[in-house]
Amino acid sequence: MSKPSQPIHRSKCPLASSLDLFGDKWTLLVVRDLVYFGECTFKDLQNSAENIPTNTLSERLKRLENLEVISKTPYQTRPVRYQYTLTKKGLGLLPALKAITLWGQENIDSTLEIVSNINGVETLTRPVSVDVSL
Repeated sequence: MSKPSQPIHRSKCPLASSLDLFGDKWTLLVVRDLVYFGECTFKDLQNSAENIPTNTLSERLKRLENLEVISKTPYQTRPVRYQYTLTKKGLGLLPALKAITLWGQENIDSTLEIVSNINGVETLTRPVSVDVSL
């Protein structure tokens, strides 16, 4: 006998529904690294400064793939290993990531500047995950 399926979203509000998908502690950090670095392996993502646990990273990658936010392609066959990239849908998160990052830079003391405004164009200057030595 199968369990009744739980609703994916708590309401029809777009903000609440988005938070149901991306509001956990790790998912947007995975997206952040894929935005900055492009293709990443599991190991690349695991080595970010935030030290995401392997079981959590694996679960988040599966969720993002099911949502078609990322895609994976094998780069090794034995054992099978994948590299991950953002899809067009995933790249659509860039404005939201940039806005959250800018808010953090402006309102949270001791954060790094990773988004800069040069000649009216906002760009990522560096990912937090490469600032391990700071």
